[in-house]
Amino acid sequence: MLQWLAELHQSLPAVNVFRYITFRTGGSVVTALLFVFLFGPSMISTLRLKQGKGQPIRTDGPQSHLLTKKGTPTMGGLMILSGIVVATLLWSNLANPYVWVVLLVTLGFGMIGFYDDYLKVTKQTHNGLSGKTRLAIEAVIAGVAVILIMNVGKAGLSTSVSFPFFKDLLLDLGVFFVFFGAFVIVAAGNAVNLTDGLDGLAIVPVMIASGTFGFIAYLSGNVVFADYLQIHYVAGVGELAVICGAVMGAGLGFLWFNAPPAQVFMGDTGSLALGGLLGTVAVATKHEIVLAVVGGLFVLEAVSVIVQVASFKLTGKRVFKMAPIHHHFEQLGWTEPQVVIRFWIIAVVLALIGLATLKLR
Repeated sequence: MLQWLAELHQSLPAVNVFRYITFRTGGSVVTALLFVFLFGPSMISTLRLKQGKGQPIRTDGPQSHLLTKKGTPTMGGLMILSGIVVATLLWSNLANPYVWVVLLVTLGFGMIGFYDDYLKVTKQTHNGLSGKTRLAIEAVIAGVAVILIMNVGKAGLSTSVSFPFFKDLLLDLGVFFVFFGAFVIVAAGNAVNLTDGLDGLAIVPVMIASGTFGFIAYLSGNVVFADYLQIHYVAGVGELAVICGAVMGAGLGFLWFNAPPAQVFMGDTGSLALGGLLGTVAVATKHEIVLAVVGGLFVLEAVSVIVQVASFKLTGKRVFKMAPIHHHFEQLGWTEPQVVIRFWIIAVVLALIGLATLKLR
């Protein structure tokens, strides 16, 4: 919204800075951070008042959680999403279609997560929205988003999958790219959702991945940098750096309240939305496979659940002591801070590897 001020640069030279994505990304980070800081406490108080007993704690999970996390309110994702939306509307170029596509998925997935959290809190059970129903709605939203991205992007490139380490290798899927792109978005949303199980565990890797993809979006949307790095230039996606900056700012603000012992959980409201946002940015920037590297921690969490369920159904035996895998390490004797901080370190390493793919071509 504030970008229009740049049109006044002839009479007010100072406002020319609003032309630059880097400046507006910085403004987005600060705005989202301050918004969550200022309104976070009142939102937490409201959630605690409305929810009473807070988020239901898994009885089949680590027994310590029944004591340390009982009564903590959920739906803290509302704080994050509010900060992201305010910062995005204020600092991004609202004429850019990619901005609206990402907001569509973010808010759509957020609404699904909110309804799921609402059912769990009101019924005090882990059985929220049906898994099949939830996946079906997510797939529809993701499919619509991918179709919009295909229509906005360059013909040929917008329906193709690019591969890291190869500058010219593209696999054109045609109309089938809708299914591929939708899978990436839905998988990202649910992978982040599975990671959200310990205080601060999900939000920091999300911020790391957002910062990484904000950088990738900026480079992919700049014809000079894209040509130098020999990555595919996608006109307009640089604006997504502003949204990624908003995620980082809102995430930092949320971490202040989510640091152990957490005052609030983000819930499905936040985890589904943030994962969907990352998946959509990856599809728009043509870095879907790089997302699997940068978000490797989320992939690991999701795969651990798939392996655990498949193994138990096929053999009656469990591969891990408990899934998702962060609970496995808790059962091995790692303390919660050890699990969280070590997983943060893994997220940083994976982000660096993902960034390395930009140059190694």
